Amino acid sequence: MSSLSPARAEPPRGLPAREGAVPSFEQLFVDHAPFAWRALRRLGVHDADAEDVCQEVFMIVHRRLATFEGRSSIQTWIYGICVRVAADYRKRAHRRHESPSDDLPERSGPANQHAELEDHEARALLDATVRTLDDDKRAVFVLFELEELPMTEVAVAVGCPVQTAYARLYAARHLVEAALRRATSGRKVT
Repeated sequence: MSSLSPARAEPPRGLPAREGAVPSFEQLFVDHAPFAWRALRRLGVHDADAEDVCQEVFMIVHRRLATFEGRSSIQTWIYGICVRVAADYRKRAHRRHESPSDDLPERSGPANQHAELEDHEARALLDATVRTLDDDKRAVFVLFELEELPMTEVAVAVGCPVQTAYARLYAARHLVEAALRRATSGRKVT
């Protein structure tokens, strides 16, 4: 994203902020918006709505940045906001109605469509599988396996002891592996 400079006021990603070391909102957005977008997608926000819901997250971040206490890393704090905003989104998503349009956008296909299609299908399968997990298991699985946060930070983000987080991860892995096996058992591997 952006290059790190020695005079940077914020702590390295993943470390708790120190008193007075909270970055500017602009820098925080640049550094953490991709993480928030991925987290929201994995928390059940549809592709079409992810950008808008991510904007909601950063409106909350902007309002509350001055009250950030540094008890966790900024990334963990933002993830907590993502969890709450995604939960609100899922509650109201069934009430949304989109109106179809007669005009379809024109698209041209990339040269390597087959590989991209396989990647897209694999991501879609993983997303669908992760969406079947309950919120507690999903949060731990996404943060540890997909976002690669340390388990101590994951436990802080989801508000549980480290051992409980490991138990949720083990259960989530088991469910994801079983679901992926079922989904791919009928496919021909090339």
